[in-house]
Amino acid sequence: MRKFNIRKVLDGLTAVSAVASASSAAQQQQAGNRETEIQETLQSEHFQLCKTVRHGFPYQPSALAFDPVQKILAIGTQTGALRLFGRPGVECYCQHDSGAAVIQLQFLINEGALVSALADDTLHLWNLRQKRPAILHSLKFNRERITFCHLPFQSKWLYVGTERGNIHIVNVESFTLSGYVIMWNKAIELSSKSHPGPVVHISDNPMDEGKLLIGFESGTVVLWDLKSKKADYRYTHDEAIHSVAWHHEGKQFICSHSDGTLTIWNVKSPTKPFQTITPHGKQLKDGKKPEPCKPILKVEYKTTRAGEPFIILSGGLSYDTVGRRPCLTVMHGKSTAVLEMDYSIVDFLTLCETPYPNDFQEPYAVVVLLEKDLVLIDLAQNGYPIFENPYPLTIHESPVTCCEYFADCPADLIPAFYSVGARQKRQGYSKKEWPISGGNWGLITQSYPEIIITGHADGSIKFWDASAITLQVLYKLKTAKVFEKSRNKDDRPNTDIVDEDPYAIQIISWCPESRMLCIAGVSAHVIIYRFSKQEVTTEVIPMLEVRLLYEINDVETPDGEQVPPVPTPGTGSNPQSIVPQSHPSTSSSSSDGLRDNVPCLKVKNSPLKQSPGYQIELVIQLVWVSGEPPQQITSLAVNSAYGLVVFGNCNGIAMVDYLQKTVLLNLGTIELYGSNDPYRREPRSPRKARQPSGGLCDINEGTVVPEDRCKSPTSAKMSRKLSLPTELKPDLDVKDNSFSRSRSSSVTSIDKESREAISALHFCETFTRKADTSPSPCLWVGTTLGTVLVIVLNLPPGGEQRLLQPVIVSPSGTILRLKGAILRMAFLDTTGSLVPPAHEPWREHNVPEDKDEKEKAKKRRPVSVSPSSSQEISENQYAVICSEKQAKVISLPSQNCIYKQNITETSFVLRGDIVSLSNSICLACFCANGHIMTFSLPSLRPLLDVYYLPLTNMRIARTFCFTNNGQALYLVSPTEIQRLTYSQETCENLQEMLGELFTPVETPEAPNRGFFKGLFGGGAQSLDREELFGESASGKASRSLAQHIPGPGGIEGVKGAASGVVGELARARLALDERGQKLGELEEKTAAMLYSADSFSKHAHEMMLKYKDKKWYQF
Repeated sequence: MRKFNIRKVLDGLTAVSAVASASSAAQQQQAGNRETEIQETLQSEHFQLCKTVRHGFPYQPSALAFDPVQKILAIGTQTGALRLFGRPGVECYCQHDSGAAVIQLQFLINEGALVSALADDTLHLWNLRQKRPAILHSLKFNRERITFCHLPFQSKWLYVGTERGNIHIVNVESFTLSGYVIMWNKAIELSSKSHPGPVVHISDNPMDEGKLLIGFESGTVVLWDLKSKKADYRYTHDEAIHSVAWHHEGKQFICSHSDGTLTIWNVKSPTKPFQTITPHGKQLKDGKKPEPCKPILKVEYKTTRAGEPFIILSGGLSYDTVGRRPCLTVMHGKSTAVLEMDYSIVDFLTLCETPYPNDFQEPYAVVVLLEKDLVLIDLAQNGYPIFENPYPLTIHESPVTCCEYFADCPADLIPAFYSVGARQKRQGYSKKEWPISGGNWGLITQSYPEIIITGHADGSIKFWDASAITLQVLYKLKTAKVFEKSRNKDDRPNTDIVDEDPYAIQIISWCPESRMLCIAGVSAHVIIYRFSKQEVTTEVIPMLEVRLLYEINDVETPDGEQVPPVPTPGTGSNPQSIVPQSHPSTSSSSSDGLRDNVPCLKVKNSPLKQSPGYQIELVIQLVWVSGEPPQQITSLAVNSAYGLVVFGNCNGIAMVDYLQKTVLLNLGTIELYGSNDPYRREPRSPRKARQPSGGLCDINEGTVVPEDRCKSPTSAKMSRKLSLPTELKPDLDVKDNSFSRSRSSSVTSIDKESREAISALHFCETFTRKADTSPSPCLWVGTTLGTVLVIVLNLPPGGEQRLLQPVIVSPSGTILRLKGAILRMAFLDTTGSLVPPAHEPWREHNVPEDKDEKEKAKKRRPVSVSPSSSQEISENQYAVICSEKQAKVISLPSQNCIYKQNITETSFVLRGDIVSLSNSICLACFCANGHIMTFSLPSLRPLLDVYYLPLTNMRIARTFCFTNNGQALYLVSPTEIQRLTYSQETCENLQEMLGELFTPVETPEAPNRGFFKGLFGGGAQSLDREELFGESASGKASRSLAQHIPGPGGIEGVKGAASGVVGELARARLALDERGQKLGELEEKTAAMLYSADSFSKHAHEMMLKYKDKKWYQF
């Protein structure tokens, strides 16, 4: 676990400067005095930062292992991550510090330990007997590259094969090398002149532990006698070997080769294979060899008591199957099943009833690790159905483009989503229980509901239940189904402004109380959804087209002609007057055939069947304007109490009444200012060139995206490429190279200087002007130039009148200024409590109302849960405004800035959220320089400042979000969500909440071989490996070969894990704390053994000998 050096900020250390107002100082003083009445309860000791859990599919997986007794699955990745999975809800994430790829994983079966082999030639022993696994030992090979490892069941000696073809032996108790080495030149024929290649396989004969089967890449296999230190048999084949597997009786083994063949060998017949099979080869006539196929990368040979053995393999398809998906082949008797996979196969394992290699294996499932999925196949059912995967591994089903996090939601939401989502489940899964069932759940100490919403590149939106550090998908909404899909590329409309993913979600605005959902997509489209439990068929999809212009009038056009200005619809009382206007017919538009008044996507004109869940209320699209594509939407807000949705981009702002389906406001950003525009701007003409394609950046890891592809979901969703007008630019620190400041949107370099985008929108009920005596509904608008403007909303009475009378909107003239683009706004009442925006409670819309309900509806007023909804005239409010650079608290209605905090000088804030924590509220910020900060409200005292992670890519910037109760998350890789907490209380409770991977389980009894088999040598032969590999017999290994590195678990942890290596001691459960530093309470038997660290090794060894060397007649 990464440890954070937390710089606690002493309360009151930072003097908060009250900004002197232009109005009288007395008024300022009065506001300050009033402020002192608010008791702030949050202190810096309430805050601590730590990672909690990681959800999703392990990114770039590279290795797989399974403990058949504990029933725990382990996956290693190319970035050195380790993910462990038990029963649904029991998951764990660990990380190797080096970040090197995991090439192989080996469980110490039923011992609560795991060995990982990495591409940097290190071996690590992990202790899984603690909630956060820790490394107990590491061993770094200096002169040889590790290629394959094998740890026999109930053995403490690990065989390590290398690229040079040698085999070294490691004691997993002490993690030291034995002096016993199998050198490649001793293993192969002395007459052979060529090197056999790296070791690709090691395994002991299931019936004789003294015989080791070694596979070399070139095609040579050697059966090595460990006692006599010589090769018993050598099997040579002219095709390279990829894998080897034993029949459980130890008389036969099978090899998979690079030409798509399998060879089965009798142990005592090394001259030629007993049988050669080409599973996917076309059998030619005339007895010729079948055509070569692709390599068989892995084969497993599993026997059953009742029937034929299973041969399971990956790869081996014929070369003429171009475009065929990767396959897993299951051969059982005469039947061969070819199971197609969606992604390439990384590895697979067959799950068997017994951990003993010398017994009938009785396979019951195959776990297949794919590049982007984990699949479990049921071998016991006809047709090999797959198990329904209970883990949240589908986050990346389509690349995530944005996400939002809501903690402490209304309690009825999760059941409502679950009931509509349950109908979306696919059928045809295996009827059996999920077989990976190890571990135990942690204690649930958090009782509040949490919901995560992810928006995706294909236009889908997923709602996840994220309560109590788990994750489960609830419901999926496909927003693209409202649009006509183009069949092929030629058929596509040339109005697309993006080359791919035209439906990608950019911004999500959701009201949990009313369940109203609004999304903005990459093709400049906005869709408003209402939640319903009833299925409906919409005959005609309600639709509006909005022509959002940047100022058109030119001072001087290139050809000298004057283009007449377009009259912009005002904010008059008649909303019906705002219809999409046709552009004046000038030579520059229509006669040139320029695209005009067309949206980027085409809405379906056929009836649309809408399932229970989210149903379309209204589709709004921005249209092309005389050859210029609409600019992507940078901010979005919906309010259920007012029935309004508002959105903006770098051209301006538009407000729509979604109840009356009318456009109320359509203004260029500059027109919002009226005569109060503080900037000297040159009017510009719209560009005539087509906008470059604007997909979301960094949708796939590792693809370099040209700068112009990064379009702007401004409000901290990033890629905001609008630079400030030259005269307003702050001095940017050149050293701040953690994130590029060049953020030009699709606007041309000359044009972008004067473009000001809408970056934040907030509906509220507050004081709009200094002279106001009571709060009223309004909209606060923030821009990328740091301006906040207020628009007054005049709403008709509720009930039927709301649908008949127009909503009147008008600018208030109030303008506030901050440094940097505005990110977030919120309002506090006179006691310092958060005033949430007004909302309607959710009700079923598709059921006709009775008369009583209609009467209630008439009287129904917007709900605002704020304590200040019935404010006295003398009471005031506080506006909290956070920008990229600073935060301000402004007293209303006086509009005096009473607190100000410069958050960062050299960097900029990517995400700022006003959140509740410990019955109070604070401002939480994530900066581009990697710092996470929190500030008290309203005084903006710094409470936490921690360097967490540098902003390495756009994905983090686009997905980072804070929510209530000290929770936060971001997309740490294209497939995984990392959750973290900044709450001291949650950090303290985390240990209890985490699941346990290791549970004490009896190891199954060894197979009974019968009296005569034991008497006449037919049974399994055991081997005293200690006698062969111990220091007394084999001497010490060369010191320069490998270097031992003790793990951070400490000596206590070493004793704990080592005791587990001996099978008899596995019952004693070590309750190690998080760092593996303290031993928990042990059963008395084990406690006595661990009393002295010096005598520990001796006792463990005696115990092992006592049980390992007894023959059948000694028990």
